[in-house]
Amino acid sequence: MRRRGTDPAQSLRRRLLFGILVPVALFIAYNTASLYRQTLSALHTAYDRTLLASAKTISEQIDVSGYDDGARLRATVPYSALEAFEADNQSRMFYRVSTLGGELVSGFAELPMWHGRIPSRPPYAALVDFYDDEFRGQPVRVAVLLQPVASPTGRGMAVIQVAETLELRRTLALQILQTTLARQALLALVVALIVGLVVQSAVRPVRRLSEQLQTRPEDDLRPIAAPGTPRELQPLVDAMNHVMGRLAHLLAHQTRFVRDASHQLRTPLAVLKVQVQSALRGDVAPQQALHEISDTVDRATQLANQMLALAKVEQLRQQSAPPVTRLDDELRAIALELSPLIAQRDIDFGIHTDPAPVQAHEWMLRELTRNLLHNAIRHTPVSGVLSVDLMTDGRHAALTFSDSGPGIDAELAQRLFQPFSAGDVRTGSGLGLAICQEIVQALGGQIELSNRMEGSRIAGLDAVVRLPLAPGDSTAAERRKPAA
Repeated sequence: MRRRGTDPAQSLRRRLLFGILVPVALFIAYNTASLYRQTLSALHTAYDRTLLASAKTISEQIDVSGYDDGARLRATVPYSALEAFEADNQSRMFYRVSTLGGELVSGFAELPMWHGRIPSRPPYAALVDFYDDEFRGQPVRVAVLLQPVASPTGRGMAVIQVAETLELRRTLALQILQTTLARQALLALVVALIVGLVVQSAVRPVRRLSEQLQTRPEDDLRPIAAPGTPRELQPLVDAMNHVMGRLAHLLAHQTRFVRDASHQLRTPLAVLKVQVQSALRGDVAPQQALHEISDTVDRATQLANQMLALAKVEQLRQQSAPPVTRLDDELRAIALELSPLIAQRDIDFGIHTDPAPVQAHEWMLRELTRNLLHNAIRHTPVSGVLSVDLMTDGRHAALTFSDSGPGIDAELAQRLFQPFSAGDVRTGSGLGLAICQEIVQALGGQIELSNRMEGSRIAGLDAVVRLPLAPGDSTAAERRKPAA
């Protein structure tokens, strides 16, 4: 069975060799055919001169009597006269002497009569034409010479055809072709060898990187140090470091979540067990025991919900680009949802919002505004004043919750955004502001708490959230989500 990773289709070396050698082989094939034709053409040019010399030799053996149309040609040409032009007995030569009308004077009668035309610019200083034909089942090259013949007793025109078989020409062309092919094959072999060596050298950093990753412990998610990595591989290393960073963050968050959940849920469960045992023993009245158990269950439920919300923020952070959502619509929806709490405490509540499209999941914005508004309501005294303002400057949205409570101690403000750092452990779990900070950081914004001063007196607390507005026209977001 072939092991995974050794498939030739997955081999970079094989792909490069195939991608380079196939075009080279196709070029060599085309070049071979072209070279063979060019070689034959060059040999034709060289050996056609021999055919012309043979035809001129034959023309010297022709005599004539009579003039023009009445001229009678006579030729006595022994075949031995052509043997001097036959090269190495590899080719044979044949001739035919005729009148312009096609009447045979001497030579081989089977040789087809020429019926062509003399080129307007013949290659030699003679009335000569060259063409390819077939004689006695063999391809031949034929030279035709129109030779004027004159004597004291006459004047006429002779048509002299000299044909030569192509063995010698083709043999020479094949020899040249074989020599060239051998050199081109050697060149292709050198190219393949160089490609193999270059690929071997090029993938060496990848192998070192692979070995470095394989030898790492399972819990080692530090960035990869690859100082000698080629520039083309650097984006891959950067992407791997980015993924490992995300994995390290997720694992750290998961470890922290499990640790905090096991620690924080243990306390209310232990309290709940003690309350149930106390009720069973009759230490407290049943009605009082049920109220105490209900309060403990409510706090445990709130803690569990907030811890799940904290985990959901991290889950949404890892997702792709969120949709555009109207922050002002979500803010007014949450204000309407919490209006019974506002009315219960007889709070003078005011809200002002500008259109604020934000690139965020709807759940994030609802959780953010619900936590901050609920905290502001809880810290605003009965019949106090609470205002919410959402303003935009074209690039950012500034959301401000201004209560009229006692403010916050400067030392406590430094750790309120840490999980389980509640100002009053009796009224909260210490996760609300931590959730808010996680949401704001995931959206690329900022959150801060500051006391609002009137002279030397603290008039209340301002919780300010700044978020970047979504790029583009705000009407697009308005079409996405209708107003609450």
